[in-house]
Amino acid sequence: MCTRILTATFAAGLCLSAAVAQLSLPQIDPRQSPDQRASANLPEQAGQSDPSSPAVDEQVETMLPHLSNTRFWLSGQANFISQGHPPFFAKYSGKNSFQSNFQDATSRILTLYTGVRLNNSTEVLVDVEDASGFGMSNSLGLAGYTNLDVVRIPGEGSPLSTAPYLARAMIHKVFALSRDKVENERSALSLFDELPRRRLEIRFGKFDMVDFFDQNSVGSDTHFQFINWTIDANGAYDYAADTRGYTVGVTAEYEDQSWGLRFAEALMPKIANGIDLVYKPWQGMHADNWEYELRRGFIPKKPGVLRLLAYTNYANMGIYEQAVAQFQEHLAPVPDITNHPFRITRKYGCGINVEQNLARHLTAFGRFGWNNGKTESFVYTEVDQTFSAGLEAHGSMWHRRYDRASIAFASNAISKAHQTYLADGGYGFLLGDGALNYGRETILETYYTAHVWRGIYLGPDIQHINNPGYNRDRGPVLVVGGRLHLEF
Repeated sequence: MCTRILTATFAAGLCLSAAVAQLSLPQIDPRQSPDQRASANLPEQAGQSDPSSPAVDEQVETMLPHLSNTRFWLSGQANFISQGHPPFFAKYSGKNSFQSNFQDATSRILTLYTGVRLNNSTEVLVDVEDASGFGMSNSLGLAGYTNLDVVRIPGEGSPLSTAPYLARAMIHKVFALSRDKVENERSALSLFDELPRRRLEIRFGKFDMVDFFDQNSVGSDTHFQFINWTIDANGAYDYAADTRGYTVGVTAEYEDQSWGLRFAEALMPKIANGIDLVYKPWQGMHADNWEYELRRGFIPKKPGVLRLLAYTNYANMGIYEQAVAQFQEHLAPVPDITNHPFRITRKYGCGINVEQNLARHLTAFGRFGWNNGKTESFVYTEVDQTFSAGLEAHGSMWHRRYDRASIAFASNAISKAHQTYLADGGYGFLLGDGALNYGRETILETYYTAHVWRGIYLGPDIQHINNPGYNRDRGPVLVVGGRLHLEF
């Protein structure tokens, strides 16, 4: 149903975009944040910019200058996140519980970004990554886990290697559909200095699906922003990925002045949260992803973005009601979502992603996500419905150009069948307390990122979680952490 609704919405959006395109809007770089776009969207009066229009300045300072006026790219980053929590109340615990005793953990992610522009329309991008450390409770027990970086890290008992690995390797081709150009800010995902205003972009290779889908300039980057799984991303978006968060596939993206439409076809893992992808999509295991983006604010003269997402996954996924029925018929000692013959089942869902500039250096954002909740949570996390909202203040407001501070709230839920499965003692790839007194898992997160010197950033992060793992018999949990980020 959700896919049909969004298909109709996409069609309506295309009509709306055609009307928007007729307006005399200034050209907008789709990769800019709303804070950056404000100066492009707001008119000048009497020779002066609107007072709410921020100056467009560089958002990130680096240790070393990046290559410019060249077709090559070389950069890197290091992200260290340390977290801990005091003991909290837990009536009982299971093998997948977030442990109630005092815990602390540190993760480390190192990435080397490389690329070469072959000509004015083709480039090759290759990234290598190294991940180490661990997450609290072996990264289990929370739907909105407290550190998104740990998805890259081998946990206890994981078959993942601790050696560096290939994170991304893709070919990016741009087909010009207009002669006029727009400026493009070079980055590790795009080396072009300018792009056709109207264009078709094709990418093929290995990538992270959320490099291009469900992006949000306020809540999508663990290097500088939120680090909770369901605030930094749409928790109900069970996007195609292996254990480390990467997949192999192809994306097609149409971009115009004020709107864009993108599609991706990608490979699914063999098992839930598995490292091995199925490289035979003709056998039925694959993922389809669609997203429509409208770059237009909800508040007059204030920039904003609306994104509508839909996806469908086909994989060897279990069905919660069948697993519960096996248990109730005494065919299994506990419900087991993996206890079924090989068959292809379908999970589908949708999402809404918005960001709105409120003032010169103040931006609000929000997400809503839903999936059918009948089939096994397979890739990202165990969330069937989610809502999040937050506010980011840019450091220029208090004369700290590269600082930022933010606060956000998330509320996660699972389907009735998923609830029954966990209440009867079933285990998912992340959750399982052995029993369940169901309640929505709610999360409050706040952080401050301070620019120390050149490419060095440091700051605290605090998260408060009610009903961890959807269980009223456990928690609440207060998680205090700190982040050190180095941008090279």
